[in-house]
Amino acid sequence: MKKNRLTLYILIAMFLGIGVGYIVNKTATPTFIATFAPKVNLLTTIFLRLVQMIIAPLVFSTLVVGIAKLGDLKTVGRVGGKALLWFISASFASLLLGLLLVNIFKPGHGIHLTVHDAGNAKDVIGKTQSFSLETFVIHVFPKSIFEAMASNEILQIVIFSVFFGIATAALGDAGKVVIKGLDAVAHVILKMVAYVMAFAPLGVFGAIAAVIATNGLEVFKFYSFYLLYFILGIFLLWALLLLVGLLILKNRLPALLKRIIQPLIIAFSTTSSEAVFPKLTEELEKYGCNNKIVAFILPLGYSFNLDGSMMYMTFASLAIAQAYGIHLDLGTQLTMLIVLMLTSKGIAGVPRASLVVVTATCAMFNIPPEGIALILPIDHFCDMFRTATNVLGNALATSVVSKWEGALEYEQAA
Repeated sequence: MKKNRLTLYILIAMFLGIGVGYIVNKTATPTFIATFAPKVNLLTTIFLRLVQMIIAPLVFSTLVVGIAKLGDLKTVGRVGGKALLWFISASFASLLLGLLLVNIFKPGHGIHLTVHDAGNAKDVIGKTQSFSLETFVIHVFPKSIFEAMASNEILQIVIFSVFFGIATAALGDAGKVVIKGLDAVAHVILKMVAYVMAFAPLGVFGAIAAVIATNGLEVFKFYSFYLLYFILGIFLLWALLLLVGLLILKNRLPALLKRIIQPLIIAFSTTSSEAVFPKLTEELEKYGCNNKIVAFILPLGYSFNLDGSMMYMTFASLAIAQAYGIHLDLGTQLTMLIVLMLTSKGIAGVPRASLVVVTATCAMFNIPPEGIALILPIDHFCDMFRTATNVLGNALATSVVSKWEGALEYEQAA
């Protein structure tokens, strides 16, 4: 009910923003519009800063717990290696598909935004073009975790978290208290995500009112084409995943789809893959997957194998850049793909978690992170499709690894 109310409030805020922005655009003087837009956009700034506030603790706590819970890496090396092979391959394919689609269809060109003024826009473009391997390395390796967290250097936090998680796991029993504590911290941060999302309607109202007051109703070309092209991308990603699944699982694939149809519907309607975790575990074991492999692969996949979200990240990040008229060359886009491959790991499968990664990535590549508020009104509908895709990807990953291990048994009677 709370989730439905938030969606309703976001939609109401969107329509109010449309109305207020349209009235200002048609009746106010250019001078008033120039003053009105930045001030109403302060609501978006508040929401944006709240989102940025939780980026560092969310990534650190979830990633450390995910790595540390692997335990003795030697005993799970073989299964984990096979799982990572699937995760990395599927993630790369998803990211690359999003990159290709956004470059082909260019949904961000449906609206032309400005970054405060022309001078700032040139400065942003200049910084983006100067992004190099040297600056990438500097962004990756931290000299201080506190400095990295203070400036939201997301990749540096990931590197520290990986070392911290491996070291914690190596301590054995002595490290369990750290894992338990950080697991509690992760749940607290995820609860904070829900609180922060309560400010989303204000952010949506501010963003929509400011954009429409400045640009008029042409903004809706962006939303219609944006959703259309994203759904097309999801269908292509499903086709790719199911094709690979068919090649490996062969005649067992239809039975798997029959088993997971209910979790897919629940995930689609609630936009939360976590909501179907218990049911998905049960159905995969009934399908014939080894229960130990399910217990290991599925939780790991919830942090490391979010195929639908991965595709959305490149799609959304580049669409925002296009909307601001920022050109990113192919080399920079491929660098962004690698960055997203790393920064997306450890983000839990909760509603709109991918927005956190998109916000951080946009800021890192000098794309105005305020643009994230522009896609919020349509994000719920995108989230439905990408969440169902995440569930499909994790079900396939668990089944494929079971098959590779020779541990895929006969299906239990319904």
